[in-house]
Amino acid sequence: MIHTDNNRTVNVNNLGISYTDENTSMAQSIIFIHGFPLNKSMWENQAKNLKETHRVITYDIRGHGNTNNGGEKYSIELFVNDLIGLMDALNIEKTILCGLSMGGYIALKAITEYPNRFKAVILCDTNCTADSPETIANRKRNVEIIETGTVGKYADESLKKFFTANSLTENKTIAELVRDMIIETSKSSICKTLLALAEREETCSKLIGIKVPALILVGREDQVTPPDAAKLMHESIKSSTLHIIEHAGHLSNLEQPVEFNDQLKKFLSSIKH
Repeated sequence: MIHTDNNRTVNVNNLGISYTDENTSMAQSIIFIHGFPLNKSMWENQAKNLKETHRVITYDIRGHGNTNNGGEKYSIELFVNDLIGLMDALNIEKTILCGLSMGGYIALKAITEYPNRFKAVILCDTNCTADSPETIANRKRNVEIIETGTVGKYADESLKKFFTANSLTENKTIAELVRDMIIETSKSSICKTLLALAEREETCSKLIGIKVPALILVGREDQVTPPDAAKLMHESIKSSTLHIIEHAGHLSNLEQPVEFNDQLKKFLSSIKH
């Protein structure tokens, strides 16, 4: 796992949320929401690249990284409540959101429920549709496998979907870091989150209401949320820009960080303070 020196904890919704907060003096903030079943350290490269121009916050979703599990049943709505609670605790009235995969589901739900709290949104390797019956069945099957076995097999299967074949052989360091993040997530949290993802509602019908600037990024070879899913969101969000990242799978920020960061910076420079 990538470890940061800047870990802090704040109490939100009776939960100790672990977060990093870089350059608090900057007026413009951006909050990064990680994918499943990873943690905030997946954004370390982006945080390092943006901290000269922005207040950069990364945090661990409940049950992931260093944020404790909490007793409730998980849902995207609960994760959104945690996000809004974190913003309130840090006195952030309005921010830019960047979410990847599950982080994108949370970002979409948050911006449609609390439109006045966000200046812009960056949606990475995610989609607005609910799970298909086949995907739901697969998630429930994974819950059974994890509950009766180890997380290791699930982690190995996930890596095949997360990265391009080339990265799995040529960039083993990143693949190992991601595997470690998955292994370090508790079985309970993985299972509870899988069920939350399976039960989430679609947000496609609400995208037309997003008026703030939006950047949609997707890896050309993303198997989990392919470019067609990104194009669907782009067509519905009139204020959006779509960019497809070549030679990247589902974790485009880790696989092609230079290209990803260039697109982020270009977009962020267009947002008025």
